Amino acid sequence: MTKIIIGRKDKIDIPYLLIENISVKIDSGAYSSSIHCNSINLIETEKGQQLEVVFLDDTNLNFSGKKYLFSSYKKKKVKSSTGDEQERYFVQIPIILFGKEFLTDFSLTRRNGLRNPLLLGRKLTSNHFIIDTSLTNVSFKHKKKIQKN
Repeated sequence: MTKIIIGRKDKIDIPYLLIENISVKIDSGAYSSSIHCNSINLIETEKGQQLEVVFLDDTNLNFSGKKYLFSSYKKKKVKSSTGDEQERYFVQIPIILFGKEFLTDFSLTRRNGLRNPLLLGRKLTSNHFIIDTSLTNVSFKHKKKIQKN
C-alpha cells in the first residue's frame, strides 16, 4: 500500500457532522485523534444509554449547536501531553482526506484555547500517511485542485 504525504496541518471534511474545511493538526506524538466538543453527556433514551455530543463551540465557523446521539461509544483512559490521565469517551466518525473516507476513532474532549479543534493521531496516520512537517494543507489543496477540474 502506498502512503500519502501529508503536512503538519490540514483541513478536512466530516460529512456526518456537516462540517467542511475544518482545521486539523497532524500529531505523530499523539496515539489517538481528538475533537473539541462543547458538551458531552451520557443520557437515558428509549434506546437505552446514549452519548449526547455537541461538537465544536461558537468560536468555530462550523459550529451548529446540533446535538448528536451515539449508541456506540467507548470510555478509555488517555494520557495527556502533560502526563495527566483522563477518562474520555470515544466515538467513530468518518472523515474525508485526499478525497477518501477514513473511519476514525475520536476522543471527545474540550480543546478550548487550542488553535485546531481537531487532532489526528498516529492510530490513523501511521497506516495511511507519511508526515512532512514542512508542508501544510496538502489534502485541502488537493481538494481545491479537483474542484477546479
